[in-house]
Amino acid sequence: MRATVVCESAFGNTRKIAEAIAEALDAELLSVEDSLPDLDALDLLVVGAPTHVHGLPSERSRKAAVEQGGTGVDPARGIRDWLTELPPANGQLVAAFDTRFEKPAWLTGSAAKGIVKRLRRQGFEVAAAPESFYVLGGEGPLKDGELERAREWAAGLRDQVEDVERLAVGSH
Repeated sequence: MRATVVCESAFGNTRKIAEAIAEALDAELLSVEDSLPDLDALDLLVVGAPTHVHGLPSERSRKAAVEQGGTGVDPARGIRDWLTELPPANGQLVAAFDTRFEKPAWLTGSAAKGIVKRLRRQGFEVAAAPESFYVLGGEGPLKDGELERAREWAAGLRDQVEDVERLAVGSH
């Protein structure tokens, strides 16, 4: 299976989750500053971002993250921009994740839900429900066990995509 994981990260927590997912999938890891992947060469695209102000990070929320000590953040470019540049799908499967406080999503919001919504509009097939990984504070750290949970989630994604591929091959 060929997979790529793309993320935006303000304080490094989302990046750590993305690294764990990429490792479990044996996938390439990109940030939003990198060039777009060759979608035709992928079986699965996984996209992640921190939840800011109930949804996807914005230029304003990235600026606030920098003011709070976020590193590696480009206030002018984030996952919203990256998704806008992504060409329409050609049968690729996608999955999305976010990092946020461990409270009900109706209270905190979810960047992953916004990512999935945008990807569906571009014709991507969603392989799994959006997943959230939890931080203990606005700047982290990650809640204990979240990296292992990310690896397990990725392993489940891999199994699901491989099942879809086996079914597709068997139907021809």
